[in-house]
Amino acid sequence: MRDLLLVLPLLIPLSTAVIGLLFWSRPHLQRALATVGAGLLLASGLGLLVSVRHGGIHTVQVGAWPAPFGITLAADLFSAIMVVLTGLIGLAAVLYSLGSMDAHRERFGYYPLVHILLLGVCGAFLTGDIFNLYVWFEVMLISSFVLMALGGERAQLEGAIKYVTLNLMSSALFLAAVGVLYGIAGTLNMADLSKTLRATPRPDLVLAPAMLLLVAFGIKAAIFPLFFWLPASYHTPPVAVSALFAGLLTKVGVYAMIRVFTLLFDHHAHSAHLIILVASGLTMVTGVLGAVAQNELRRILSFHIISQIGYMIMGLGLFTPISLAGSIFYIAHHIIVKTNLFLISGLVFQLQGSYQLKRLGGLYRKHPGLAALFLTPALSLAGMPPLSGFWAKLILVKAGLELQQYLIVAVSLMVSLLTLFSMLKIWNEAFWKAAPAEHSASLSRGTQLALFLPVLGLAAITLWIGLMPEPLFSLSEQAAQQLVDPTEYIRRTLGE
Repeated sequence: MRDLLLVLPLLIPLSTAVIGLLFWSRPHLQRALATVGAGLLLASGLGLLVSVRHGGIHTVQVGAWPAPFGITLAADLFSAIMVVLTGLIGLAAVLYSLGSMDAHRERFGYYPLVHILLLGVCGAFLTGDIFNLYVWFEVMLISSFVLMALGGERAQLEGAIKYVTLNLMSSALFLAAVGVLYGIAGTLNMADLSKTLRATPRPDLVLAPAMLLLVAFGIKAAIFPLFFWLPASYHTPPVAVSALFAGLLTKVGVYAMIRVFTLLFDHHAHSAHLIILVASGLTMVTGVLGAVAQNELRRILSFHIISQIGYMIMGLGLFTPISLAGSIFYIAHHIIVKTNLFLISGLVFQLQGSYQLKRLGGLYRKHPGLAALFLTPALSLAGMPPLSGFWAKLILVKAGLELQQYLIVAVSLMVSLLTLFSMLKIWNEAFWKAAPAEHSASLSRGTQLALFLPVLGLAAITLWIGLMPEPLFSLSEQAAQQLVDPTEYIRRTLGE
């Protein structure tokens, strides 16, 4: 049963994509299948999380080849949390797509592509082998590139070319690092690599693949100064695709950074943590300044992805149990909040026909419910109490003060104020000022249900985490302890 729980998050999206392709000419069946598949993925993730929390780390040796020779799947609490979040965001994006995706994209396999993307994301979270982490990254890259370009609009193709070019460079660096690691250690199983690298007589050699992986994952995660592909591309596809990308793709890069710099390089790359801490501060500042300078709704939100990535890697740079718990808490909070903000931007577009702030207005009076739904994730992103973002930032600030890292703490607080400023800018322009005369639309009841249901659900989760942060924080603390002391992960993976 434990083995099945570990494999289901891969089998479900794979089966959903394959069956969906068999019904290529029947979009109604594809929609139903995609919704059921996303719901099952969420359920399997929750089952895996409960099982890992009570039964310890789960591992599967694919094809019965013993580790470190075969393909290993492994799930600790960090992996299981990320799989749950993947299922949640996948379900929200699919439900939203039911009311927003055009028939042209549906006819060209939109829903199977979404599930192939979810397959790649879950594979990256569950693999125990660094080469297979590269393989799952490529699955994500291929599916995300097609989703971004699907529709063939000029802006989409331009954004997709920038996106794929930089990510291919990241893949090349990743593969080079894998080759160097294999040359040093003679293995690619991450648990076995951890043991081998700790015992290597040439620790100076380990720094080279560490830096290669930092750059490769830094491109994927969009950290400073490797972020410029993201705001040039994330605003171009349909909003459901933007929301899916915003919620998940950069977080896979952050996950990979945390995984390798706690499991593989914790003893040999101490200088890397200082580099990560400096990069986190610069990422926060450049991202939020970019957001403040924008006047297009999705571009503002895209720059905020960059800014918030800085908080996530701040915990890794500080590298204490409480700071890593803060990073995990922050990742969970941000995935939910950022996805929701992109979905709300799509609702604004549906109602007023533009993402340009100058062409928006009056939504507070016409749609007070939507205004409340916007304020929940917007204020949470800025770290206002008692929402989830407040607790996420409080944990990281506490960790920074304990280490007397006052500069990064000051930067994080300043960036929170600028984030609040940019969210109020959206509020004033889109919701508070007088309504423009150019465009006003009404939505059918079915469309409203499909568009508002995921937004309402994600807003409710944000409120729940804010009002009851202890369950998620306790889970994050346990996950952080497993990262700081990977003994059980290594023992379970290698079957010792």
